[in-house]
Amino acid sequence: MANITKDMTMGYIVKQYPQTVEVFQRYGMGCLSCPTAQLESLEKGAMLHGIDIEALLAELNKAAK
Repeated sequence: MANITKDMTMGYIVKQYPQTVEVFQRYGMGCLSCPTAQLESLEKGAMLHGIDIEALLAELNKAAK
């Protein structure tokens, strides 16, 4: 069972759970291959994009299952 957390980097999440790319794109976070996404935590990325981290986490975990 997937358990994506806000401390994981976006790069790690996409590598481990490729099916989450669609969720990131829906939230306007499409630049998943850029260096920042490889190093930045999901929480920081969501904050920078003005996205509700709890809603994003719920959708990512649902997609990753």
